[in-house]
Amino acid sequence: MRHFEVPKDMAILVTGGAGYIGSVVVDDLVDGGHEVVVLDNLSRGHRESVNERSNFYEGDIGDRGLIGRICSENDLDAVMHFSALAYVGESVEQPSLYYRNNTIQTVSLLDELIANDVRKFVFSSTCATYGEPQRLPLDETHPQNPENPYGWSKLFVEKVMQDYDRAYGLRFVALRYFNACGATERRCELHDPETHLIPLILDTAAGKRPHISVFGGDYPTADGTAIRDYIHVSDLTRAHLLALEYLRDGGSSTAANLGNGTGFSVLEVIEASRKVTGKDIPVAMEPRRPGDPSSLVANAAKASEVLGWKPEITSIEEIIRSAWQWGQKDAVSQKSG
Repeated sequence: MRHFEVPKDMAILVTGGAGYIGSVVVDDLVDGGHEVVVLDNLSRGHRESVNERSNFYEGDIGDRGLIGRICSENDLDAVMHFSALAYVGESVEQPSLYYRNNTIQTVSLLDELIANDVRKFVFSSTCATYGEPQRLPLDETHPQNPENPYGWSKLFVEKVMQDYDRAYGLRFVALRYFNACGATERRCELHDPETHLIPLILDTAAGKRPHISVFGGDYPTADGTAIRDYIHVSDLTRAHLLALEYLRDGGSSTAANLGNGTGFSVLEVIEASRKVTGKDIPVAMEPRRPGDPSSLVANAAKASEVLGWKPEITSIEEIIRSAWQWGQKDAVSQKSG
């Protein structure tokens, strides 16, 4: 992949660099010869996922003293912000946790960055800011009315960044992910608990779970199950690097969707997984979960026009295969170890 012309004598701070997407971004930045600083409190991330060639700090993004020390000890050029809690169901049950972690702490982070004259910010946002679609596919002009506290916690940060742009000169790109998935040669999803569909399906295929639960069979979709747009983690990574280049070239603040533009229902993903794995995957139908929209599919034309980005891995089978192969490789290494 192409590596971008970030000054090698300046550092990029990656918050949440011990997590799924953040760790892949750190790998690509380090592979490109860039100085990378990782900040993660390891509450959901994994220390072993932090690239050993990065400069690691353990702590909270809302700790202004720590952020100030990171700024003083490293010549920061920009920040890529991945630190967030991201379970929809948990956000409905514990909204305070999500507003404090995702919104309030991010505001503290922004305040300290601006105090240290760090004003380029790539933000990991979400399609959950849109809520139940009024039209599909979703573009960036669609009204934002989240269905759950997770979506609101991200939308509030987008609004804060807009105000900070006007008042303090912060320049940002908010990347609204659809469903991140898949694996690279070095990284895969390692959530605890795991709530994402594809790894849960593959755990079922591997015999680690008795069945895959499908939450809701009465949505207004062709087969009654929810539809989502799945995007490979390596495609997300490229978008972040392009967003950083865009800001370094003087680009103005913006938001862009990241998705494939094709939606697959839960049952379609299960069937594709059966084809990839050759395994029988038992299904248990469960009631809907609160806060889940029926269908989320991206119009990512703006990311193409503004950032020069488009997804390269668009086949749901290829996405599933990357995660399955990673899991099989890991299983073999565990047996041999």
